[in-house]
Amino acid sequence: MYELKTEAFFDSAHFLADYYGKCENLHGHRWRIEVTISSQTLGDEGTERDMVCDFSQFKRIVRSLADEFDHTFLIEEGTLKKKTIRALESEGFSLKMLPFRTTAENLARFFFDCLIDIGLPVTRVEVDETPNNCAIFYK
Repeated sequence: MYELKTEAFFDSAHFLADYYGKCENLHGHRWRIEVTISSQTLGDEGTERDMVCDFSQFKRIVRSLADEFDHTFLIEEGTLKKKTIRALESEGFSLKMLPFRTTAENLARFFFDCLIDIGLPVTRVEVDETPNNCAIFYK
């Protein structure tokens, strides 16, 4: 089995509705995403001959996904009043509405699914919300 791994970073704010602790308040993280792709075989022709995947393409895809979340307020749908969202948008804030609670666990699953949908042979996604705490998703 061959594996490739790359990482990307993004900064964003979020809060956890119904948490009842410090994380229920708006706060930010320097998130780190580590993505592992795997293959039993290597490419047999063209640019990807003897490679699992072109590293430059792999890195570009992962970084592009992270860039969509960079310097954005991550909001679980239904947790803020519509007038609050309109006020934030009218002030020019970047918002990303997500259909799940914005935990590291859910972000790891979300990134995994996005990258699978793109066609990468993803086997594992790690999302660190701090240098000491991470969530991992794999099938």
